[in-house]
Amino acid sequence: MKHDGYALITGASRGLGMGFARALAERHCNLVLVARSAEPLHAFANELRRSNPVAVIAIQLDLSASGAGQILAEQLTTGGVPIELLVNNAGFGLRGEFRDLSLPRQLEMLRLNNQAIVELTYSLLPGMLERRQKGIINISSTAGFQPIPFASAYSASKAFLTAFSLALEQELRSSGVTVVTVCPGRLHNKQNGDSAQPAKGKWAGIYQTPEEVVDDALRVLANGGGLTVPGALNKFSVFAQRLIPRKLVPRLVAKMSKA
Repeated sequence: MKHDGYALITGASRGLGMGFARALAERHCNLVLVARSAEPLHAFANELRRSNPVAVIAIQLDLSASGAGQILAEQLTTGGVPIELLVNNAGFGLRGEFRDLSLPRQLEMLRLNNQAIVELTYSLLPGMLERRQKGIINISSTAGFQPIPFASAYSASKAFLTAFSLALEQELRSSGVTVVTVCPGRLHNKQNGDSAQPAKGKWAGIYQTPEEVVDDALRVLANGGGLTVPGALNKFSVFAQRLIPRKLVPRLVAKMSKA
């Protein structure tokens, strides 16, 4: 299928962002790729242009800066770049005791994981509503289903994103905007598209490749949206938490985190 609109992918120079870009380019979707690191971003954009008959716009921008989401949306609107699919993928996590981690760095994480997504979604929605094909994919995490000691602000940011995305799905249902909330677990460590290394030890069997998560997200998008937790073991983990008293979950997670 050929689109005249664009898919906007944040965090597009690595991991899931690259996976979404490749999969959508193969579907003949024009792309706007956004990432903080200019060199790998532009190299990847050139690769996609050579291998696919699509337009690719690369924008170097740090979305963790205050107001960056609004700036990006205004730049696209002014430039006449219509967005029909928004993939909110950019984000990062910090591990360690809350009191020991840098406060500026934690606030940067919250701006990227939450504020930038709210800004982009709010600012791009008016234009998206005018288009026939329109959708939003928000990349959250299984970390958002429970408090995680030693990653307290990160898990809270993903809990916010999951709740925001699921609520938004219902608000926009009558307007025809498809919203997908993706909550992956651990991903294979891949660097700029290299082959994933197999997981070993206690985590073997629960890692997924970015391609598996992307395929799952796009399948749910095509089927009308909703929440998806890719991977059978991840689904089981999320379900099992419902059987444990909520006050005990942080204690168990803390013990596992220290192990």
